[in-house]
Amino acid sequence: IRSKLGITPFVREEIQNGKSFLNIEVPSSSFPVSCDGKFYIRVGSTTQELSGLELSSFLLEKTGDSWDELPTSVNIDQLDEVLDAESIAKFKVLARQRLPLIEQDTTKSILQKLNLVTSDGRITRACMLLFGKNPQKYFISAYSKVGRFKNNTIILDTVEVKGNLFQQLDGILEAIKKNINVMFDTSVRELSLEGVARREIWDYPLDALREAAINALIHRDYLDTSAPIEVRIYDDELILSNPGKLMPPLTIEQLKEKHSGRQRNPLIATVFYYANLIESWGSGILKMITLCKEQNLPEPEFVERKGGLGEFTVVFHKDIFNEEELRKRGLNERQIKAVMYVKENGKITNKEYQQLSNISRQMATIDLSHLVEKGILTMKGKSGKGITYQLTNLTNN
Repeated sequence: IRSKLGITPFVREEIQNGKSFLNIEVPSSSFPVSCDGKFYIRVGSTTQELSGLELSSFLLEKTGDSWDELPTSVNIDQLDEVLDAESIAKFKVLARQRLPLIEQDTTKSILQKLNLVTSDGRITRACMLLFGKNPQKYFISAYSKVGRFKNNTIILDTVEVKGNLFQQLDGILEAIKKNINVMFDTSVRELSLEGVARREIWDYPLDALREAAINALIHRDYLDTSAPIEVRIYDDELILSNPGKLMPPLTIEQLKEKHSGRQRNPLIATVFYYANLIESWGSGILKMITLCKEQNLPEPEFVERKGGLGEFTVVFHKDIFNEEELRKRGLNERQIKAVMYVKENGKITNKEYQQLSNISRQMATIDLSHLVEKGILTMKGKSGKGITYQLTNLTNN
């Protein structure tokens, strides 16, 4: 036992009913036990050896500590040298609602109250990532990358977003806005700032993209130094990926329900909560889904790659049924008008199509047939007045 597992059991002889036997007692271990110097984990019906980053992550988890709680080499007396005063000031403003007295505290006091300083006076990795002037000096891959792609081989634009997590959040959103389209709802007549803001209609809801970016920054596995957070923007979709799979036992299916669970980086998550950037644990995914549905977009797609430390991806699908895209597909103005009508009302009949553009039944039938052939509308019902037409993507989703 000692040579194979590296532990020493208690062995003693006992006599019962005149018979001698050995009692071998193995006390519980607070640390994982290796076999011949190797660590194994049970996955389904197989036993797999752990190595590399996966082993590091496993051992760190078993110690009860998280990556962001570990100390850096920076002492609390060096705060002015390594921390960004503007980011700390911004946090104070954001945290007023949940920490009403925060503006009365010094920086040192705030960090101590948020457990961002260890007992021996060193700032944690979370502190450096959240407020550091140059976190990438200490964690080289802790940055984000935003790219605009025509296809998988043609890159139109690339932006590397560095700095601390608050700076990265702003930088990611600015880079995304530079590479997606915005339209204006001219039906809004209110001239207030709030009214003007409501007139902007982006390809994807900005609040949903913001939520996805926050989730990536909070939940990424910073042990994985092979890749940054990535945002890939294509003509018809936006893909946001971060290193690190879901924390067990959470599954993709459970994401779409109100859920709670272990935080990979609890200190970082807590600071974002106090900064009023997340509402409550487990609500971000539901918010993304709701915002996309409100804009008549398909639900975001959530994908988990489990190899190694894994990767988590959110895919936002663009509304391809906007006027610009419909013209590119060769639709005439009557057909575009009909698609806009269906987006607002959920369906259209042949008679409604006739009335909408003041055309004959025969012309309406031809137009609607073309829309079905192009995969834009789906016909529902069997015959006559019972037939309606709905948007294909909304029907499928």
